[in-house]
Amino acid sequence: MLEKMDDFFTARVDGYDEHMRTTIEGADAFYEYTAALLPHNEKAKVLDLGCGTGLELEEYYKKNPYAKVTGIDLTEAMLQELKVKFPDKDLTLICGSYFTVPFGESVYDAAVSVESLHHFSKEEKIPLYRRLKTALKPGGYFVLTDYFAELEEQENFFRSELLRLRKEQGLKEEEFYHYDTPLTVEHEKEALLTVGFADVEVLKCWGTTYTLKVRT
Repeated sequence: MLEKMDDFFTARVDGYDEHMRTTIEGADAFYEYTAALLPHNEKAKVLDLGCGTGLELEEYYKKNPYAKVTGIDLTEAMLQELKVKFPDKDLTLICGSYFTVPFGESVYDAAVSVESLHHFSKEEKIPLYRRLKTALKPGGYFVLTDYFAELEEQENFFRSELLRLRKEQGLKEEEFYHYDTPLTVEHEKEALLTVGFADVEVLKCWGTTYTLKVRT
C-alpha cells in the first residue's frame, strides 16, 4: 500500500540521517558538494525545497553560518529535527507543499533541492519551476541534486506503476503519496528550460544521483 508522503517520512524520521548518508551512493560526497555551490556571501538568502532534516544545510552552515535560509517540507517531524540542529541560525521553516507555498518575487539569491523532486512528474514540476524562477533574484540560480532515471523506459515504467497503484487503491489525485518517479536528466532539463531558465548544466553524478546548476 502506498503511504501518504508526510506519513511515510514521519514514520522514518528516527534514523533518517544515517539511512540517507549510508544507503545512497555518493551521499557521503554530494551533500557537501551541493552546499559548496550555494552562495558564500554573508546574509545570502537561500530557499530549500524539501529540506527534510537539513543534511545539505549541515554542510552549508559550515561554509556560510550567516546565510538566511527558508526551508519548506511536508513533514512536521522532519522540521522539528531540523530546528533542534540549528537553534542559532537564521532559519525560517514552513510546513507545507512547495507546490502551493508562496515563494515571492525576486527574493532569493539561490535555491536548492536534494533528493526530493524525484517524486513528481514533468507536468507537475513545470508550474513549480516557473514560480521558482520568479522567486530568484536576477543572477540567482538553482542547485538540484536528485535521483534520475537512466532511461526513458524506466521513467515511463515508474510513472505508469504509480498511476496503476493509485487507481487500484482508490487514492485521491490531489494528495501526495510516496513513490519514486524520477525523470531522465534530459526531461528534467526540458522542464527547467521550458519556464525560461537560461541554462542547465550537469555538474557531477554519483550513480543515479546528479547535480544540476540552473541559471536564471
